[in-house]
Amino acid sequence: MRHARTGSKLGRDSAHRKALYANLTGAVIEHGRIKTTITKAKAVKPIAEQMITLGRRGDIHARRQAVAFLRSKSIVHKLFTEIGPAFAQRPGGYLRITRIGPRQGDAAEMAYLELVDTPLVFKTKLGDVAVEDEPEPEAEPEEEPSAETAAEEPEAEADVEEPKAEADVEEPKAEADVEEPKAEADVEEPVAESDEAADS
Repeated sequence: MRHARTGSKLGRDSAHRKALYANLTGAVIEHGRIKTTITKAKAVKPIAEQMITLGRRGDIHARRQAVAFLRSKSIVHKLFTEIGPAFAQRPGGYLRITRIGPRQGDAAEMAYLELVDTPLVFKTKLGDVAVEDEPEPEAEPEEEPSAETAAEEPEAEADVEEPKAEADVEEPKAEADVEEPKAEADVEEPVAESDEAADS
Protein backbone atom coordinates (compact mmCIF):
# COMPACT_ATOMS: atom_id res chain seq x y z
CA MET A 1 0.00 0.00 0.00
CA ARG A 2 1.17 3.53 -0.80
CA HIS A 3 0.23 5.17 2.47
CA ALA A 4 1.60 8.71 2.78
CA ARG A 5 3.50 8.41 -0.49
CA THR A 6 2.48 11.48 -2.39
CA GLY A 7 3.52 12.38 -5.91
CA SER A 8 3.29 10.51 -9.17
CA LYS A 9 6.00 8.15 -10.38
CA LEU A 10 5.39 9.16 -14.03
CA GLY A 11 6.62 5.73 -15.17
CA ARG A 12 10.23 6.58 -14.26
CA ASP A 13 12.71 5.63 -11.57
CA SER A 14 13.78 8.27 -9.07
CA ALA A 15 16.88 9.48 -10.94
CA HIS A 16 15.01 9.79 -14.24
CA ARG A 17 12.15 11.60 -12.49
CA LYS A 18 14.55 14.06 -10.83
CA ALA A 19 16.21 14.78 -14.19
CA LEU A 20 12.79 15.31 -15.78
CA TYR A 21 11.81 17.80 -13.07
CA ALA A 22 15.09 19.68 -13.47
CA ASN A 23 14.74 19.86 -17.26
CA LEU A 24 11.11 21.00 -17.21
CA THR A 25 11.83 23.58 -14.51
CA GLY A 26 14.74 24.93 -16.53
CA ALA A 27 12.55 25.11 -19.64
CA VAL A 28 9.88 27.11 -17.78
CA ILE A 29 12.51 29.54 -16.50
CA GLU A 30 14.17 29.88 -19.90
CA HIS A 31 11.07 30.18 -22.10
CA GLY A 32 8.35 31.37 -19.72
CA ARG A 33 5.88 28.75 -20.99
CA ILE A 34 6.06 25.03 -21.74
CA LYS A 35 3.53 22.61 -23.17
CA THR A 36 3.37 19.32 -21.29
CA THR A 37 0.90 16.83 -19.84
CA ILE A 38 -1.22 17.92 -16.91
CA THR A 39 0.31 15.29 -14.63
CA LYS A 40 3.85 16.49 -15.34
CA ALA A 41 2.78 20.13 -15.00
CA LYS A 42 1.25 19.47 -11.57
CA ALA A 43 4.41 17.64 -10.48
CA VAL A 44 6.80 20.36 -11.73
CA LYS A 45 4.88 23.44 -10.59
CA PRO A 46 5.87 23.36 -6.87
CA ILE A 47 9.51 22.63 -7.72
CA ALA A 48 9.68 25.49 -10.23
CA GLU A 49 8.07 27.84 -7.70
CA GLN A 50 10.71 26.85 -5.15
CA MET A 51 13.40 27.78 -7.69
CA ILE A 52 11.76 31.18 -8.29
CA THR A 53 11.68 31.73 -4.52
CA LEU A 54 15.43 31.06 -4.49
CA GLY A 55 15.75 33.64 -7.26
CA ARG A 56 13.85 36.16 -5.14
CA ARG A 57 16.24 35.60 -2.22
CA GLY A 58 19.21 36.28 -4.45
CA ASP A 59 22.01 35.36 -2.02
CA ILE A 60 24.98 33.16 -2.87
CA HIS A 61 23.62 30.14 -0.98
CA ALA A 62 20.34 30.30 -2.91
CA ARG A 63 22.29 30.54 -6.18
CA ARG A 64 24.32 27.45 -5.29
CA GLN A 65 21.17 25.52 -4.40
CA ALA A 66 19.63 26.48 -7.75
CA VAL A 67 22.75 25.42 -9.69
CA ALA A 68 22.80 22.09 -7.83
CA PHE A 69 19.24 21.35 -8.95
CA LEU A 70 19.04 22.96 -12.41
CA ARG A 71 22.63 22.12 -13.52
CA SER A 72 22.78 25.08 -15.91
CA LYS A 73 24.52 28.31 -15.03
CA SER A 74 22.85 30.24 -17.87
CA ILE A 75 19.35 29.31 -16.65
CA VAL A 76 20.32 30.15 -13.06
CA HIS A 77 21.67 33.50 -14.25
CA LYS A 78 18.34 34.28 -15.93
CA LEU A 79 16.48 33.13 -12.82
CA PHE A 80 18.43 35.47 -10.53
CA THR A 81 18.71 38.49 -12.85
CA GLU A 82 15.29 38.56 -14.59
CA ILE A 83 12.65 36.30 -13.05
CA GLY A 84 13.52 36.66 -9.35
CA PRO A 85 13.43 40.49 -9.39
CA ALA A 86 10.26 40.46 -11.51
CA PHE A 87 8.43 38.51 -8.79
CA ALA A 88 10.07 40.32 -5.85
CA GLN A 89 6.75 41.74 -4.60
CA ARG A 90 4.72 38.53 -5.19
CA PRO A 91 4.59 36.14 -2.19
CA GLY A 92 4.17 32.91 -4.17
CA GLY A 93 1.95 31.59 -6.93
CA TYR A 94 4.37 32.36 -9.76
CA LEU A 95 3.08 29.74 -12.21
CA ARG A 96 -0.28 28.73 -13.62
CA ILE A 97 -1.52 25.63 -15.41
CA THR A 98 -3.79 26.25 -18.40
CA ARG A 99 -5.51 23.18 -19.83
CA ILE A 100 -5.48 23.00 -23.64
CA GLY A 101 -7.24 19.71 -24.35
CA PRO A 102 -6.18 16.22 -25.39
CA ARG A 103 -3.08 15.49 -27.45
CA GLN A 104 -3.67 13.97 -30.86
CA GLY A 105 -2.34 10.43 -30.94
CA ASP A 106 -2.78 9.19 -27.38
CA ALA A 107 -5.40 11.67 -26.07
CA ALA A 108 -3.23 12.64 -23.09
CA GLU A 109 -4.58 15.79 -21.42
CA MET A 110 -2.18 18.64 -22.26
CA ALA A 111 -1.57 21.93 -20.51
CA TYR A 112 0.60 25.03 -20.61
CA LEU A 113 2.73 25.60 -17.52
CA GLU A 114 3.55 29.30 -17.65
CA LEU A 115 4.63 32.26 -15.57
CA VAL A 116 1.71 34.35 -14.38
CA ASP A 117 3.06 37.55 -15.94
CA THR A 118 2.63 36.11 -19.46
CA PRO A 119 -0.69 36.73 -21.26
CA LEU A 120 -3.25 33.95 -21.15
CA VAL A 121 -3.01 31.76 -24.25
CA PHE A 122 -6.66 30.85 -24.65
CA LYS A 123 -7.91 34.45 -24.28
CA THR A 124 -5.61 35.98 -26.90
CA LYS A 125 -5.77 35.22 -30.59
CA LEU A 126 -2.72 35.27 -32.79
CA GLY A 127 -4.15 38.12 -34.87
CA ASP A 128 -4.87 40.23 -31.76
CA VAL A 129 -1.32 39.83 -30.50
CA ALA A 130 0.15 40.79 -33.89
CA VAL A 131 -2.04 43.90 -34.02
CA GLU A 132 -1.02 44.90 -30.49
CA ASP A 133 2.67 44.53 -31.31
CA GLU A 134 2.52 46.74 -34.43
CA PRO A 135 0.40 49.80 -33.53
CA GLU A 136 3.32 52.22 -33.43
CA PRO A 137 4.03 52.35 -37.20
CA GLU A 138 0.32 52.37 -38.03
CA ALA A 139 -0.53 55.00 -35.39
CA GLU A 140 1.65 57.64 -37.05
CA PRO A 141 -0.50 59.95 -39.17
CA GLU A 142 0.26 59.62 -42.85
CA GLU A 143 0.79 62.80 -44.83
CA GLU A 144 -1.48 63.39 -47.76
CA PRO A 145 0.42 63.01 -51.04
CA SER A 146 1.02 66.23 -52.89
CA ALA A 147 0.29 66.64 -56.60
CA GLU A 148 3.97 66.10 -57.50
CA THR A 149 4.26 62.79 -55.64
CA ALA A 150 0.93 61.63 -57.06
CA ALA A 151 2.29 62.21 -60.56
CA GLU A 152 5.45 60.23 -59.73
CA GLU A 153 3.58 57.19 -58.38
CA PRO A 154 2.09 56.04 -61.74
CA GLU A 155 5.58 56.16 -63.25
CA ALA A 156 6.84 53.92 -60.45
CA GLU A 157 3.98 51.49 -61.09
CA ALA A 158 4.89 51.40 -64.79
CA ASP A 159 8.46 50.49 -63.83
CA VAL A 160 7.17 47.62 -61.75
CA GLU A 161 5.16 46.24 -64.65
CA GLU A 162 8.16 46.06 -66.99
CA PRO A 163 9.92 43.23 -65.10
CA LYS A 164 6.70 41.22 -65.38
CA ALA A 165 6.96 41.50 -69.15
CA GLU A 166 10.52 40.17 -68.95
CA ALA A 167 9.26 37.20 -66.96
CA ASP A 168 6.87 36.45 -69.83
CA VAL A 169 9.84 36.30 -72.22
CA GLU A 170 11.43 33.57 -70.10
CA GLU A 171 8.44 31.25 -70.41
CA PRO A 172 9.18 30.10 -74.01
CA LYS A 173 12.54 28.86 -72.72
CA ALA A 174 10.62 26.53 -70.43
CA GLU A 175 8.78 25.20 -73.50
CA ALA A 176 12.13 24.40 -75.10
CA ASP A 177 12.90 22.26 -72.06
CA VAL A 178 9.70 20.31 -72.66
CA GLU A 179 10.91 19.34 -76.13
CA GLU A 180 14.01 17.59 -74.77
CA PRO A 181 12.18 14.44 -73.63
CA LYS A 182 11.29 13.83 -77.30
CA ALA A 183 15.00 13.40 -77.96
CA GLU A 184 15.13 10.80 -75.17
CA ALA A 185 12.28 8.92 -76.86
CA ASP A 186 14.48 8.63 -79.97
CA VAL A 187 17.12 6.91 -77.84
CA GLU A 188 14.62 4.26 -76.80
CA GLU A 189 13.75 3.29 -80.40
CA PRO A 190 17.04 1.46 -81.15
CA VAL A 191 16.38 -0.68 -78.08
CA ALA A 192 13.06 -1.67 -79.59
CA GLU A 193 14.82 -2.58 -82.87
CA SER A 194 17.24 -4.87 -81.04
CA ASP A 195 14.25 -6.69 -79.52
CA GLU A 196 12.83 -7.26 -83.02
CA ALA A 197 16.22 -8.63 -84.15
CA ALA A 198 16.20 -11.03 -81.20
CA ASP A 199 12.71 -12.28 -82.15
CA SER A 200 13.74 -13.14 -85.76
